[in-house]
Amino acid sequence: MRRKLIITLTVILTVAFGGLLATLIAGNRPALGLDLQGGISVTQQPVGEFDPATLDLAVERIRDRVDSLGVAEPEIIRQGDAIVVNLPGVKNQQEAIDLVQVTGQVYLRPVQGCSGEGVQTTDSSVPSGAGTTGTTTGGSTAGTTDTTAAPGPSRRVSSTPTTDAATDTTAAPDTTSASDSSVAATDTTIAAVPIDAPITTTPVVSDPTTQQLLPLRGGGQCLVGPAGGTGEVFENNASAQIIDGGWGITVGLRNGADGEDIWNALARECFNGTDTCPSRRLAIELDGEIISAPSVNVPEFNTDVQITGDFSEDEARDLANVLKSGSLGVSMETVSVQNVSPTLGKDSLRAAVISGIIGVALVLLLLVFYYRTLGLVVVAGISVSAALLYSIISLLSRTQGLALSLAGVAGIIVSVGVTVDSYVVFFERLKDEVRSGRTLRNSAQRGFAGAWRTILIADIVSLIGAFTLWWLTVGSVRNFAFFLGLSTLIDLVVSYFFTRPAVLLLARTDWMARRGVMGIKPAVTGTTGTTGTTGATAAAAGSAS
Repeated sequence: MRRKLIITLTVILTVAFGGLLATLIAGNRPALGLDLQGGISVTQQPVGEFDPATLDLAVERIRDRVDSLGVAEPEIIRQGDAIVVNLPGVKNQQEAIDLVQVTGQVYLRPVQGCSGEGVQTTDSSVPSGAGTTGTTTGGSTAGTTDTTAAPGPSRRVSSTPTTDAATDTTAAPDTTSASDSSVAATDTTIAAVPIDAPITTTPVVSDPTTQQLLPLRGGGQCLVGPAGGTGEVFENNASAQIIDGGWGITVGLRNGADGEDIWNALARECFNGTDTCPSRRLAIELDGEIISAPSVNVPEFNTDVQITGDFSEDEARDLANVLKSGSLGVSMETVSVQNVSPTLGKDSLRAAVISGIIGVALVLLLLVFYYRTLGLVVVAGISVSAALLYSIISLLSRTQGLALSLAGVAGIIVSVGVTVDSYVVFFERLKDEVRSGRTLRNSAQRGFAGAWRTILIADIVSLIGAFTLWWLTVGSVRNFAFFLGLSTLIDLVVSYFFTRPAVLLLARTDWMARRGVMGIKPAVTGTTGTTGTTGATAAAAGSAS
């Protein structure tokens, strides 16, 4: 029995403090919410007529786009007809604002020519059915082409290679015609058509009905024709994954005229290098910006489209999110953008930490004064709980985007009361057992057995309350509920795997057996194995307390 208790105590201490050490060495720390570290809050409202049900869809799609930033626990809520997006600790606030303001349509537009940094102006080999590899610049890729095509149709669109800025300025600005090159379905050498146009950095209002010069994400710009389709041709299943040894995107096409027919008409147009698509590239445009402009390698697609290239993981996920979003079905405008000062957040965090330390310190001092030696067990138990809590929050912040807000700090502080209640229930039961004349060793075993059911029921009630709040609420209340529930779960683990073995091991020592518990002298087992203190003496000791 003693050996099992030692092993249990060793394991929980190793997990708690070993995990804390690993967390500190790895540099992980809890991510802070908007009210603690500052950030940005954007409020949007719909423009014109709209279906209220589409606002819920707008919330979900904006959430998908915001998630691509890697923001820790963004808060995206609907308040009446307004959508409020809170982004704590964003590194690039302008990028976050731009992403939140993306509420328009995804358009598919034939590319007539490109210029500027990241745009290819040399001939590239694009054989039918071939796959390509390349380097990516902001989602528009460049590289070389694999000329060993597999027989039969291939479901592949490849982001074509791009090089540095265009140096050929002799090309005529009018790129709507590809008469200077022989363009046919079987051609394997198609020149990327350069355009001679100044690079503009001003925002472009998308007009899908006309020819436009649009900026290319990552640098450069492309002249595109009228849109031949929208993002609604895609299923809502776009995913970034490893394709041909590099990151790519796979997305399904909707069946029939709403998806495959529209996409294949555009694919044939670009694959054949027609006058409207001499570059054989198809632009994916979102709110006046070309997210990617892959070359079309086959004229016919069945159910899936693959976009390959030398994407980074983030670039692939970003493009996948764009293809998923399609369109929101409602036009939104930004009515306010508020910056939350990091200084104010630091002041709030400092005040929360100071108040928590003072509160916990006062509680621990009272327990040490009241329970004497056993009070030190409470101090050690709180330390174990704190180590576990810090490590778990840091891990969830890194892997799940969890953020600790001021309400979450309040939930942790409130949970200290739940934790202290567990110790009080156990120690009071232990005191009653000692008063009845039992030895401290027997009292500890019986006391915990009797107290554990009470601790379990009380913590389950707290967990039910925390889960109900988390399930039914949003925002700060949900954050409060989550951390209250997490702290309560940790209390159950620490009570059973730390407090129980620690007190049972202390009760087995001669040093502890001869000391009083709240002034009550426990019964002492003599050398003959008989009880050395009579029940009357124990009763007298109990009345003396």
